[in-house]
Amino acid sequence: MSSAPPAAAVTPIAFVQAIVFAYEKRDMNPANALTQAQIAPSALLNASARITAWQMERISGAAMQELDDEALGWFSRRLPWGSYGMLARACLSAPSLGVALKRWCRHHGLITDDITLKLSTTGNTALLTIAEHRDLGRLREFCLVSVLRNILGLACWLIDSRIPLQGAQFPFAAPPHQSAYGVLFSGTTAFDAAPAGLRFDTRYLALPLRRDEKALQQMLQRALRLTVLPYRRDRLLVQRVRQALASHPAQTHNADALAALLHVSPRTLHRQLKEEGASLQTLKDEVRRQRALDLLLRTSRPIKQVAEAAGFQNEKSFMRAFKGWTGQSPAELRQGKPPLA
Repeated sequence: MSSAPPAAAVTPIAFVQAIVFAYEKRDMNPANALTQAQIAPSALLNASARITAWQMERISGAAMQELDDEALGWFSRRLPWGSYGMLARACLSAPSLGVALKRWCRHHGLITDDITLKLSTTGNTALLTIAEHRDLGRLREFCLVSVLRNILGLACWLIDSRIPLQGAQFPFAAPPHQSAYGVLFSGTTAFDAAPAGLRFDTRYLALPLRRDEKALQQMLQRALRLTVLPYRRDRLLVQRVRQALASHPAQTHNADALAALLHVSPRTLHRQLKEEGASLQTLKDEVRRQRALDLLLRTSRPIKQVAEAAGFQNEKSFMRAFKGWTGQSPAELRQGKPPLA
């Protein structure tokens, strides 16, 4: 048996207890699955215990095969091994993530009618929700969390990009292990909020899929990793940074404030921008320059107000930056001298 790699233990033991309950419903023994995941039976008695992502992957995989149920007892009928792989294959030829997710939601209804998945959009927000059609009982939390984590992991894999969430919501009270939700789902998590669902930027729906049949075959060998390992790359980060800088100039003076607005750490922000061939300073200059030009040419606001609206702390720093961008002062621009290209 391979040893577990060192990692932070953040997954609540409640999810392991749910898997053990699935065994009990089938009058089967979970001992082998617990052994493969290196989880001591005594840990099941400690409500505050946590396991690592590696352990969760191991016990889930073992249980799915032993129970021959990829749903781990959530639904009124089993989902035989390979069910979710079939759904993933059905999505693979979609021209965009939005089409792929709609296919997943529609086809998921063919393998179980206990829940219904739905993708909808409102303005700039995409909403992926779960409607429950029967009492999921003791497995309710584990089911709703897992279904959303599964589809989010697949979506990220399909476009090879992290999809930062604007928020997640669940129709049950906050559990004792609610702190784990901050790791499971980015953004904020709301409880006692129906239906269960995830919110994210609609622009991700337009991204093309970047996977083929060969990649799918490789992924299916370790498909459970998609539910526990976050993606690093964010293919829309540059656009999201530009939007945040343009929409919230007063709240994005520095990297810390911008990172908080985007729900990432400052270190992650800088690293991912570098991976995309961009820098925060360059993006700030682009957005501020365009904002300043628009205000100077289309309004009669005083220079000081233009500086503030463009996100500068004071008029002096704005005038220095503006001359560096255009080779002239704001006043010269308004006098009709065209800016440098």
